Amino acid sequence: MIRVLHTADWHLGQRLANQERTEEHRAFLTWLCETICDQNIDLLLIAGDIFDTGFPSNTALKLYYDFLREVKGTCCRDLVIIGGNHDSISTLNAPAELLRHLNVHVVGGAPAKPEDQVIVLYNEENVPKAVVCAVPFLRDKDVRLSVPGETGEEREARLKQGICDHYTQLVPFIQEYKAQGIPVLATGHLYAAGGSASESEKEIHVGNLGQICGDQFPPEFDYVALGHLHRPQVVHKMPHIRYSGSPIPLSFSEITDRKQVLLLDFDQGKLSAIQELPVPCWRKLVRFKGTIEELFPKILAFDNADLPNQAWAEVQLQYEHNLHDHTSRLQEAFALQPQVQLLIHRPQRTIDHQSLEQQVPQEQDLADLKPKEVFLKKCEEALEADTYQNLVSTFDELLELMGQDPAEPLALISAEGKLQEQ
Repeated sequence: MIRVLHTADWHLGQRLANQERTEEHRAFLTWLCETICDQNIDLLLIAGDIFDTGFPSNTALKLYYDFLREVKGTCCRDLVIIGGNHDSISTLNAPAELLRHLNVHVVGGAPAKPEDQVIVLYNEENVPKAVVCAVPFLRDKDVRLSVPGETGEEREARLKQGICDHYTQLVPFIQEYKAQGIPVLATGHLYAAGGSASESEKEIHVGNLGQICGDQFPPEFDYVALGHLHRPQVVHKMPHIRYSGSPIPLSFSEITDRKQVLLLDFDQGKLSAIQELPVPCWRKLVRFKGTIEELFPKILAFDNADLPNQAWAEVQLQYEHNLHDHTSRLQEAFALQPQVQLLIHRPQRTIDHQSLEQQVPQEQDLADLKPKEVFLKKCEEALEADTYQNLVSTFDELLELMGQDPAEPLALISAEGKLQEQ
């Protein structure tokens, strides 16, 4: 019997709205090591996008190498790591020869020889226990030749066929192991047809042309461990072809996803069981949507006491006019709520732009308004929402420089001139 753990899409070094995720990633990797020990894992599969960029920071690299060092002190005998579309082939492959001596098998990009992706794993008696076809993210140059003048449909067909052919050409190298009843697993970092994506995933190919169906993977594969889509899911209703998903939510579109890793049991060469192990949450991402009257009590009532890190919020503030006033109240709500931090503010105007005259109620005269009030209404009429905060600050400075009472009409006239200059 062999136990395998499938994970993917760590995106070490990722920042959300310029906020570091290091503590969340460190907590996940610590938990993963503990889970490997608790579940007696023999093989760990990491299906691409180890890093968030091709030039990972020193902090991200340290997280990666610290994890490899720690996991080699556990019961896990082998690790297989493939590169994703976010990863640099050279960064992953640079220590590959050294890591192989520690039974850490890294395939950062498609090698020149297909058989170099076929990794045979041995037990303590030096007997083959499993085979992994470690296919990384396949770039255009890996699966098709450039054809001048081809149409979009022809390019799509060639790309799909190239990906399918890449997997098919590995089959002759695994047949002898299949005949011996040794389980064969494959990896991939791609977009499978019918998969559900989230906001944080970049298209692998233009228009995601490279998507293939689950039944296009060779039937010789007992399990296909996929990466790229951050939502855990089964492909084409085929339980042995799966995305594990990302271990932490990488965007606010993933806040309702269940984060998990997949535990696989192989008995007598066959996949006998699949378990979904939930990944703990170390920081909550939350969305608030509504008017300021609806949002204010929701923000104050938010409870994050059971988590170690402050929650992060995306707010979709609905308003009709006077965004500046609504934003001020929104900031006041978050100032009163230390358990959650406003990360992303997306104002949503619920009515069309109105002229200055339309914004003033019939029972109220324009001359009765203070210049600052008129100026804000003029900004709402002439400019896009949430784009004129610097202009408002300039207007405030102008009032001070003039030495006028803000109620004086002269300030309004000057402000109109300043707006026209902008």
